[in-house]
Formats: sequence, structure tokens, C-alpha cells
Amino acid sequence: MKKLFTLLFCFVFTVLQAQDIAVLKYSGGGDWYGNPTSLPNLIAFCNENIETSINKQPQTVEPRSTDIFTYPLVHMTGHGNVFFSEEDAQNLRKYLISGGFLHIDDNYGMRPYIEKELKKVFPNQELQELPADHPIFSSAYNFPEGLPKIHEHDGERPQAFGITYENRLILLFTFESDLGDGWENAEVHNDPQQVREKALKMGANIVKYAFEN
Repeated sequence: MKKLFTLLFCFVFTVLQAQDIAVLKYSGGGDWYGNPTSLPNLIAFCNENIETSINKQPQTVEPRSTDIFTYPLVHMTGHGNVFFSEEDAQNLRKYLISGGFLHIDDNYGMRPYIEKELKKVFPNQELQELPADHPIFSSAYNFPEGLPKIHEHDGERPQAFGITYENRLILLFTFESDLGDGWENAEVHNDPQQVREKALKMGANIVKYAFEN
């Protein structure tokens, strides 16, 4: 028991002290590796504008790995199927309730799969839509209307959903916004500069919130 407590304390301490971001490599066939330029661009923006010192290239981490505890923020994206094993789900839960943060950015078509798999992680909780006055929308830049719209897709309004544990937002699911596309190199989607800047600023809010809460 003492060894387990010591190990857990080290994990929590590492999560709280580190300042890096990882990409979640999940199973199920979905393209977890999508938007390859998005996180490096977001990291560069954060290091330049909100005084972070994040490693320029994000690492890759699997949900069942103990390495996940070294990252205060893990980013997840994709279009298709997602699958968490029982081991994945248990480890993700431990990571999140011990100080970690997971941002899931729907790159289009991910919602039904991730909602199903999150029930394995938090069987008694549902994703709840965040109000526009939630602190994550003003941690670095102000978004008084909440999550910005970056790409149209189905033309639905952008929504930010979350899971909270002990009054702390530990998981954010961004839907019908596609922030990751807005973080990509300009030539990938040919988004106007103001759209890319809006996406990067909201991304910086997520980073700052995850690192400080």
C-alpha cells in the first residue's frame, strides 16, 4: 500500500510540474494521427504569446501507458472509430482525477464513438455542455460567446462539452468547431488569418486552463 501511495504521489507531482502536451494514440481504427501540423503550431503560438515553454514537438502516448502521467494536457482527435479497453479506461480515469486534462477535438464524425467509450472511463457521468461564462473561455483570451466556429461541416453551432471532477474540469470535448483544422498550416485548409488566429487563441485558452487548474 505504501509503495502504491508513493507511486501515485510521484505521478500527481509529475503531472502538476510538467509543461508538455501529448497526442493520444487510441485503438479502434480512427485517425488519431490527423492534423499533423496543428499541435506544433499551437505550441509555437502558446510559447510566443502566453509565456509557456512547451517542447516544440508533441509526444505520442497510449491511454494505458503510465507515461501519460507525465503530461498535464493530452490532445485527442480524429474522424472515425475509437475503442478503449478496460485497461485504457481505468488508466485514463486515474490520469484525469489525479490532475491530468484531456482535450478531445472532433475532426468530424467522432462524437458517437467517443461518447460510447467515455462511458467506460466515467460510467456515472455524462458530458455536460459548458456555459459561455466558463473560465476556459477567458483564461488567456476572451470568447464571450463560448467556443468559436472554425469549420462548417454540418453547419451546426459549435459546442463545448466537459466532465468535471471535484469542481475541476478534467475533460473537454469540442464539437462542430474543429479547432485542430484552424491550428494547421495555413495552406492545408486555406482558412483566413482571422479564423486561424481565433482557433489558436481558443487553443491557448485550453492550454492555459489545463496547466493552471
